[in-house]
Amino acid sequence: MTVNSKSVSLVLRLWFLLHRTRDVVRRCEDQVFVEYGLTTEQYAVLSVMKSLGSPLRVIDLARGLEREPNSVSMMVDRMVKAGLVRRSRDRGDRRTVYLDITNKGENALKLAVPAGLEFVQEILSPLSDEDRRTLITLLEMVRYKALEYLKLGVNVEEMMRNEITSQAGLGKRLIQYISTSTPEAKRQGGKKRKTT
Repeated sequence: MTVNSKSVSLVLRLWFLLHRTRDVVRRCEDQVFVEYGLTTEQYAVLSVMKSLGSPLRVIDLARGLEREPNSVSMMVDRMVKAGLVRRSRDRGDRRTVYLDITNKGENALKLAVPAGLEFVQEILSPLSDEDRRTLITLLEMVRYKALEYLKLGVNVEEMMRNEITSQAGLGKRLIQYISTSTPEAKRQGGKKRKTT
């Protein structure tokens, strides 16, 4: 096999850039979400729970996060202690544990979502809509190739259809969720709520 040094150099530059970009974006996210008492991982857990609908099982949350159930269980343990999430057992099958967002978690997420969206828009502002669509396509190709490499038995086409970011109406639901987070919406919501 002949090695083209220019091609290898290009691949290595791209690989390092992917890692460094992920790392700096994660640091920025940490900076954004800490303002609302959340880590980036906690924000991701709450967002997936909100997207998939809670209560949900740890295994379903792990799938939504594309993480191993054991690592998600450890995150959930810390979130339960922090009062962001609660566990409950299924009455029919006591082995099944469900997770639900607490009021504290809901409030933190409602405040963090607009800040997170603002951050993402700022970071992606140099890209046109066409550039963004191209970047999505390229990143999806790399991601799915990496999943194939792991040999998880994942059906890539099915995964693409079930992808949280591909869900119909996700943007609309996010905008609705954000609109209920504004000070004006909170004032109006506060007038309509009944105490029980």
